[in-house]
Amino acid sequence: MGKARYTVRIKEMPRGERPRERLQHYGAQALSTAELLAIVLRTGVDGENVIRLAERLLAEFGGLPGLARASFAELCRVRGVGPAKVTQLKAALELGRRLQMATPEERPVVHSPADVASLLGSEMALLPQEEFWVLHLDTRNRVVRVQRLYRGSLNQATVRVAEVFRDAIRDNAAAIIVAHNHPSGDPTPSSQDIALTRALVEAGQLLDIPLLDHVIIGWGRWVSLKEQGLGGLTASAP
Repeated sequence: MGKARYTVRIKEMPRGERPRERLQHYGAQALSTAELLAIVLRTGVDGENVIRLAERLLAEFGGLPGLARASFAELCRVRGVGPAKVTQLKAALELGRRLQMATPEERPVVHSPADVASLLGSEMALLPQEEFWVLHLDTRNRVVRVQRLYRGSLNQATVRVAEVFRDAIRDNAAAIIVAHNHPSGDPTPSSQDIALTRALVEAGQLLDIPLLDHVIIGWGRWVSLKEQGLGGLTASAP
């Protein structure tokens, strides 16, 4: 027979190592994402304390953006996460989203593709695989939200146009900009990039949420499909 697995429960940890006490003494910024999530979830499950549960959730859904995108039902299917925990989690994520939208003076402003590259380039250029991000903008081109939407090989078949605009509609975005990286380092648009851009431009026209640009990030370089006049985007100012 195998040995029984034992996980230290939170109340068995030294007080100075417990998430709630660490937040009280050092501030929320001193805690890891898993520790903050553990405070929201409150309790773990048999054989797994709440910090380990939080780490498993973050790993399974790809971090906080993935948790925010996951449906109520998807989260409830995770072992140890029932409706009560999911309700707490969804409420906390929504409060964070509303706080972000309530402080417009602190939002970055996008006036050009260079602004997009400055905002996203340092992180996206180092990603080991392709990721597709969406910037939601208000009427003054201030960023309402930066959303990581897809990871992996991207093309018009794998990127669902409706999903790109779904949260933009919820955020009441005035426009969007999309960006993705080329792990090869060469940001030259592919035929698939151009076709996807055209589909997003057409959908944006129907929804009255225009796509302002599609920026491709490479190693120290970037390409704006708008500046190139590709995918139905024109090279006029945003």
